[in-house]
Amino acid sequence: MPPVALQDKVIVIVGGTTGLGLSAATACAAAGARLVVVGRDADNVAAAAQTLGPAGRAIAADATDPATAPRAIDIALDQFGAFHALYHVAGGSGRRRGDGPLHEISDDGWDFTLQLNLTSLFYSNRAAAKQFLKQGGGGAVLNMGSVLGFSPSPRFFATHAYAATKAAIVGLTRSSAAYYAPHDIRFNVIAPALVETPMARRAAGDEAILSFIATKQPLAGGRIGAPADLDAAVVYLLSDGARFVTGQVLAIDGGWSVSEGQYGA
Repeated sequence: MPPVALQDKVIVIVGGTTGLGLSAATACAAAGARLVVVGRDADNVAAAAQTLGPAGRAIAADATDPATAPRAIDIALDQFGAFHALYHVAGGSGRRRGDGPLHEISDDGWDFTLQLNLTSLFYSNRAAAKQFLKQGGGGAVLNMGSVLGFSPSPRFFATHAYAATKAAIVGLTRSSAAYYAPHDIRFNVIAPALVETPMARRAAGDEAILSFIATKQPLAGGRIGAPADLDAAVVYLLSDGARFVTGQVLAIDGGWSVSEGQYGA
C-alpha cells in the first residue's frame, strides 16, 4: 500500500489504545488517517494520545457501554469533520470469569464473554451503520475475529464461549455486508491466531504451548504473531484500495488454519 493510502480518512478504533488496536492506529496515522481511539484504562489512553499526537484523539470509555461508540463517532465528526471507517478491536478472554469447555462454562462466564466480545462489537457496528446511512457516501467496518471461531484447538485453547463469540462475529459481519452493500458500506473481518498481546500472556509463558505454536503457526520461524503483522491488512481493508471487498474473513494466522500442529510427548 502507498504511504498515504488513508489520506484524509477519519477512523474510529474501539479498543485502540493498546496492543493490536494501538499498533493499527499508529499504522493508519502513518498512512495519512486521523483517528479517534477508545480504551478503558486512563493511563493507556494518555499514552496513546501522546503516541498519535495531532493525528489522533484518545478517549477513556468502555466498549460494553452502548453510548461509547456513538460518542467516539461524534468526537470524530466534531474534531475532524468526517467519519469514514470503524475498526472494532475491543474484546478479550473470559477464562478467569468462567469460560472453558462447554460442560464447565459458568453462567457468569458465558454472559461476561458474550458481552465483552460480541455485544460490544454489536454496539459499535450499529453506531457506525447508523452514521454511514445518515451521511451517505458509504463507509468501512472492520471487525476483530479469531481463528478459534472456525479452526478450534481443543488441548490448549478450549474456551468455547470465546469461540462462539468469534464465530458469531463472522455471521454478523457477513450478513451486514450483504444488507448494506447497496449503500457502499463494507464489512470485513480479520481473524488472527495467537498474537503477542496482554491476553496471550498465559500462552506465551507456557513451554508446551510455545512448542505447539512452532508447528501450528509455522510461518516466520513458528512464532507467536506480533501486532504489526496485522497492520498492513488493516490499512488495506479500511482504505479505498479495498472498495470492492466486503463480507470477507481474512485469517492472519501464521498458517494456523492450514497446519495440523504437533503436541509434545
